[in-house]
Amino acid sequence: MSRIRPFTALRPRPDNVDRVSAVPYDVVNTEEARALAEGNPLSFLHVSRAEIDLPPSADPYSDAVYAKALENFQRLRAEAPLVVEETPSLYFYRLRMGSHEQTGLAACYSVEEYEAGTIKKHEKTRRDKEDDRTRHISTLRAQTGPVFLTYRASAAVDAIASRVTAGAPLFDFEAADGVRHTVWRVSGADVEALVRAFAELPCLYIADGHHRAASAARTRKHLAGLEPGVPHPEADWMLAVAFPDGQTAIMPYNRVVKDLGSYTPETLLAALRETLRVVEGPASPAAKGEVSMYLGGRWYTIALQPPEGMADVGSTLDVSLLQAQVLTPFLGIGDPRTDKRIDFVGGIRGTGELERLVREGKAAVAFSMFPVGVDDLMRIADAGEIMPPKSTWFEPKLRDGLLSHLI
Repeated sequence: MSRIRPFTALRPRPDNVDRVSAVPYDVVNTEEARALAEGNPLSFLHVSRAEIDLPPSADPYSDAVYAKALENFQRLRAEAPLVVEETPSLYFYRLRMGSHEQTGLAACYSVEEYEAGTIKKHEKTRRDKEDDRTRHISTLRAQTGPVFLTYRASAAVDAIASRVTAGAPLFDFEAADGVRHTVWRVSGADVEALVRAFAELPCLYIADGHHRAASAARTRKHLAGLEPGVPHPEADWMLAVAFPDGQTAIMPYNRVVKDLGSYTPETLLAALRETLRVVEGPASPAAKGEVSMYLGGRWYTIALQPPEGMADVGSTLDVSLLQAQVLTPFLGIGDPRTDKRIDFVGGIRGTGELERLVREGKAAVAFSMFPVGVDDLMRIADAGEIMPPKSTWFEPKLRDGLLSHLI
């Protein structure tokens, strides 16, 4: 059973939604956020990355940043202005990027089910990142960036989505990155029909936003401890958008290594060929089990060896095989979560970005991955396993500040 409920959204007006909504807080650094928000006082980045309105030397986790976030949130609510819906609602949210299109349901999802594992995880979270968003949510008393969920597609949900999205949307705009965002408000009998349809789903899966989900759970506990005996019913729910699995697009999460250790490009290539099949090939691998490597100005295809014997699901992923067969034994990369010699590049940046990093000397070798499938993600989550770090890059991204949940 997957419990959902409508919520009284805080949202922009249709005439300024494109100026208010912003990229997720965690896909840009401070400098990028400052540049995106420059000249636009309504950008939600003033709330989600409030350090952009403080001196460059400001610690992004200082008290001043959270105070500024609250100040900017209150200012934006008054000046944009942001509107509080008159009645609790559900929303269908469509993202269109090029020829790809996906439509999900924005709603409040159960924090209790997240904690119980009915909303399944596949990533570890970092305490410092949880601390940041927990404090942000607690200070604003609002969840302003949705968790991205997926589920095994439901014919009942699909039928309601087709009917609702045939009508006039609440929002419809194209962001600066070319992604089109369209939102329909769901009302009347369709709300209860969706609640019933989701109740038939045995579970949901976090695709992107593990730290947002963990922070929603921690905020509930924080508020309960802060004000014992005072109910905070909205904190029992987290803002999320759930997409059917067949529509969810995963891009590769590529790797670059800053140096070759004791190798030269020529000796590394020779060493790899002693244990693996390595031939010149394209910049993107053609199939699972292959990795493209950019080394010495050329692209090569590495055929990874399947694991021997019984193996957990996570160890069969290409990122795991690359780690075990190339990155650790040849390049000395230990824990990719902490090793400073490795970096990760989202697939949205393309293989040209990998070439640029190597060409400019910012990396010595780059690896272009075949994307993980949604079915792999679900199998790992079902098995209670954790994916290797930086395994998936979801695109297109949901916008912050488009629909907020007040707690």
